Amino acid sequence: MNNVNDTNSEPATMIQVLIENARTVPDRTAIIWEGEAVTYREMLDLATSFGRALLRAMLGAGDRVALYMDNSLSYLVAYFGTLLAHGVVVLINSTYRQTELAHIIKDSGARFCVTGERQLPELELIRNRLVDLQTVITLGPSWDKFISGQSMREGTVSSPPPDAPAVIGYTSGTTGRSKGAVLLHRNILANARNVCQAWEWSATDHLLLMLPLFHVHGLLVGISGTLVAAASCELHAGFAAGVAFDRLQSGAFTLFFGVPTMYSRLISEIEERHLSARATLELPGMRLFVSGSAALSPKTFAAFQDTFGHTILERYGMTETLMNLTNPLHGERRPGTVGRPFPNQEARIVDLHSRQPVQVGDIGEIEVRGPHVFAGYFGQPETTAASFDAEGWFRTGDLGSISSDGYVTICGRAKELIITGGLNVYPREVEEVLQQYAGVREVAVFGMPDPDYGERVCAALVCDDPQPTPEDVIQHCKAHLASFKKPRTVFFMDSLPRNAMGKVVKGELAEKFKAR
Repeated sequence: MNNVNDTNSEPATMIQVLIENARTVPDRTAIIWEGEAVTYREMLDLATSFGRALLRAMLGAGDRVALYMDNSLSYLVAYFGTLLAHGVVVLINSTYRQTELAHIIKDSGARFCVTGERQLPELELIRNRLVDLQTVITLGPSWDKFISGQSMREGTVSSPPPDAPAVIGYTSGTTGRSKGAVLLHRNILANARNVCQAWEWSATDHLLLMLPLFHVHGLLVGISGTLVAAASCELHAGFAAGVAFDRLQSGAFTLFFGVPTMYSRLISEIEERHLSARATLELPGMRLFVSGSAALSPKTFAAFQDTFGHTILERYGMTETLMNLTNPLHGERRPGTVGRPFPNQEARIVDLHSRQPVQVGDIGEIEVRGPHVFAGYFGQPETTAASFDAEGWFRTGDLGSISSDGYVTICGRAKELIITGGLNVYPREVEEVLQQYAGVREVAVFGMPDPDYGERVCAALVCDDPQPTPEDVIQHCKAHLASFKKPRTVFFMDSLPRNAMGKVVKGELAEKFKAR
């Protein structure tokens, strides 16, 4: 196994998990990529080769290696290889352009960047501004040359200490400039173990993974959970509803992780194929569909259940903490909620001003605590300090309420709270009412400045034809909500601006419509 230097003690990092799997189940399939199965032993061998190449290229412990490319087997090789060489992986959205790309590479001080041929031209446009970036490795001949290179300096790869930084994941930036969240090796492993326990993830499971690896949902949940369970995963370059539908019907899979948009498109796929829903569908072996990274509407929840005969499990996580809350594997999966804390983790909801826990049903800020919570924001000690209290509770910035039996409902970001005429309006509550209006496919509620009320409630809708009038929409809300919560302005769009994980970027909506 390429003489990886490590002990046989209980795994304390994801790298030690990979090493242990390569030792105990070397010939078991870990990843399937483009029809080719890669065993645990082969994955470790590939990662070891890349890690040694980084050491030959003078990577030092703690140096940052940016991954700026699409899903591929090479992505995982670079990820595990960097960790084996004691480097820190910087995750970059593969669709980012010059501004976002330059910010992340400069902010993280990345010395190495592994990129795909599709992304290379964008990187080259800003290369002269990236003073810390020394080496760019492009998939293809450059990759092969880098791995097979010779040097007088040969290092031994091994698992880094559990308290060492492993990954810097940049926040989605939906409400401001993205910050680098530093996740330690032990954070990633602890969360993966908690997820596996909650969802009873085992070696017999096979995951269909179409999420991007640059996001923690795909890499640090999908891949990490697969390794902890010593299970297998079929990785795809991206999501295509037709491909996903066919693969799910193949009977090969037990798990599927997605974002709400994926589930909506799977429902549409049924309609486009003119299938008679559950009577025609067969999903042999499938035991769990999980949704996260954006709010799943009760409407989509019910439609998927009616169409596919499976109840989606919605969970709640974020870049800084990985997974926080989950609906139960066994028991009620309540639409519109994200359930309770994962095993070995804590969550509470506190008043925005007093910071004391709120009463059942009241809205406050969600705080979490546990071994999964990140170490802090890279290079921002003051922001980090302001994000934690003296007892180690992390302030998520998300608003929520809790039911009498412990189910948490997300109400939106604290920064998205609309205060109109001195009264609080939580966008999620209004959005759920609007989603029930016939013909509404997508909706986003946001605030805009108002000279009389301070802020006014606005709604952006994507609708089927015939399109309703703004007055119809407003009257619908007045019939279901207190009058002050109704949208005062309604906009119609062909599509809502979303980031790569399906979250609506409400800042773009406010900017787009501010002159109207």
